[in-house]
Amino acid sequence: MIPHGPLCCRTLPVKVLVVGSGGREHAIIHALARSPQQPELVCAPGNAGIAAEARLLGIAVDDIEGLVAAARDEAVELVVVGPEVPLVAGLVDALQEAGVTAFGPTRAAAALEGSKEFAKQAMAAAGVPTATWSRAATVAEGMAAISSYPTVLKADGLAAGKGVVIAADAAEARATLEAFLVERRFGTETVLIEEHLVGDELSLFALCDGERAIALAPARDYKRIFDGDRGPNTGGMGSYSPVAELDDAVIAEIVATVHQPIVDHMRERGTPFHGLLYGGLMLTANGVRVIEFNARFGDPETQALMPRLRSDLLDALLRTTRPGGLRGVELDWSPQSSVTVILASAGYPEQPRLGSPISGLEAVPSTIEVTHSGTVERGGQLVTNGGRVLGVTALGDDHASARAAAYAAAQMIEFPGMQFRTDIAAHAGTVRT
Repeated sequence: MIPHGPLCCRTLPVKVLVVGSGGREHAIIHALARSPQQPELVCAPGNAGIAAEARLLGIAVDDIEGLVAAARDEAVELVVVGPEVPLVAGLVDALQEAGVTAFGPTRAAAALEGSKEFAKQAMAAAGVPTATWSRAATVAEGMAAISSYPTVLKADGLAAGKGVVIAADAAEARATLEAFLVERRFGTETVLIEEHLVGDELSLFALCDGERAIALAPARDYKRIFDGDRGPNTGGMGSYSPVAELDDAVIAEIVATVHQPIVDHMRERGTPFHGLLYGGLMLTANGVRVIEFNARFGDPETQALMPRLRSDLLDALLRTTRPGGLRGVELDWSPQSSVTVILASAGYPEQPRLGSPISGLEAVPSTIEVTHSGTVERGGQLVTNGGRVLGVTALGDDHASARAAAYAAAQMIEFPGMQFRTDIAAHAGTVRT
């Protein structure tokens, strides 16, 4: 267990800057606020919901110079980087050069998320199991590389969770390759063609200190917009934790097979991984396979995980940055289940409607954690300001009770065109076969 109390005696609270503006960052701020160290919280740029719990700085996540200057001016003792864009852009490197402690990987280590090809090469070098793959820089190369359908096509760079298409036939594959390589959607110059894995997806995060990986509780998220996993991919429409298929022994085996070998490989490369290593996994008939790595907390899994965390999150994050790291750390999790339902704007994910008035939040019970993703206050009215607007998370003694509470709360909230999936965690609590 993480020892109780702060790492050292203090007279002033730790000041923490959280970078980001989504539900993930709101959930992290909720968890940091519960720390016995009672940190002073600042967020850049934040959103209307985060403003109730942290002081906001009007600095965009890709403004590296502005974020570094703010961290120094504010005398911040820890910067927690939420989204992938500033990590891949080198925010942690810039903060370190300025003498500011940051939770997150350097640009070189964040390449595990910034380039899917780099991640595949790292997995091969580390012996981590994943789907077979090849790369293509032209439509013709891509079509020639496909041996069967369905096949998985991935834009190589960052794509906000939307750069993956499972092509059912040659027509869909060609259209996708043209969108990625000719139209330069997501700015990619290469596409990965992967074997289509069959099984159940799940997410397993691990805190990393450059030498070791410590697992968080597992979670499962729902990528597609419609019930039954239909429609286009999104940034995530809901999640739940824990996952019935993963007991402590299986989690330990996955960390030993997936996360620790990557941490060891990155250290041997001279680019040690500090921060959060997100393993997007598929449980297949032949064992676990890595779908992708991300270099930060996932959204919306974080919204389901943080309410279950009973350890001091601040202490754990700080330990990833300090000598001794995570040695001896065991995170403590509530035995309760959690379910998160995402409320999205009309038109999401293609063309989300912005500026719609939001009502009903005052009716939501205090036992429900509502995280803001795409909200802003205009003229005293809370309105939508993004595709995914709110996350509604409930705890319960089992998945069924948590699910019922989350959906009951979600239906208290209204905005024009609000959409949400109705099958989040519908089959949770039972082992899938």
